[in-house]
Amino acid sequence: MSDQAYIDQGPLIPRNRAAHPVPYDPDYKTSVPRSPNQPLLSMESTLSEETGPRFGHSMLCPLDNNLILNYAKDPAKPAVGERILMHGRVLDEMGRPVPHTLVEIWQANAGGRYRHVKDGYLAPLDPNFGGCGRTLTDENGYYEFLTIRPGAYPWPNRGNDWRPMHIHISVFGHSFGQRLITQMYFEGDPLIDRCPIAATVKSRSQLDRLVAPLDMAKARPLDFLAYKFDIVLRGRRQTMFENRMEGL
Repeated sequence: MSDQAYIDQGPLIPRNRAAHPVPYDPDYKTSVPRSPNQPLLSMESTLSEETGPRFGHSMLCPLDNNLILNYAKDPAKPAVGERILMHGRVLDEMGRPVPHTLVEIWQANAGGRYRHVKDGYLAPLDPNFGGCGRTLTDENGYYEFLTIRPGAYPWPNRGNDWRPMHIHISVFGHSFGQRLITQMYFEGDPLIDRCPIAATVKSRSQLDRLVAPLDMAKARPLDFLAYKFDIVLRGRRQTMFENRMEGL
């Protein structure tokens, strides 16, 4: 045991496995070859995974959480699209803030296209939009990103499937071995109920937790709308990542 005094952070709440998406869903075609055929194995994490490497706070730049400007060749030519503020808090299961946590996002542009070599969608790329950002939560667990609302896009699943507008989110714990990846959808998007990926979440209440409500209290008149998305972690143990049975 280390010299640091032990702090009781409360009971560990067991993971609710029923709340997770099913690994095998024929309507989501790629889940068929990807879903495991054998029982999962729980493996202990190593010391290096629990202690480092860790993202250096000094590596953040002033515009890292401003996707409207952080890829623009000229500040006078910002990214094209509907400007929005994405904001919220990272909290543990007891509602306590998780400060100084690295939050990263990536997304499609306003036309629904990613800046990725394998994205062949017909929508054009925006030369002033990179689609990636990062920030650290403050002492109250708060984070925010200024970005554009991503467009919906088609994907080769069934005959005419489209992904709802969404933003990918990555939250790092104390090291790169502790990582949670999720998605944020937008309130009122009719494609959520038509998406085979979203439909793998069988509990409607759980799916609704991935939908960010419009937050007019944080919207700025004549500038941007706001969407509030709180990220709630399971507890003080390590985040389950792929085949790990532990929680955060």
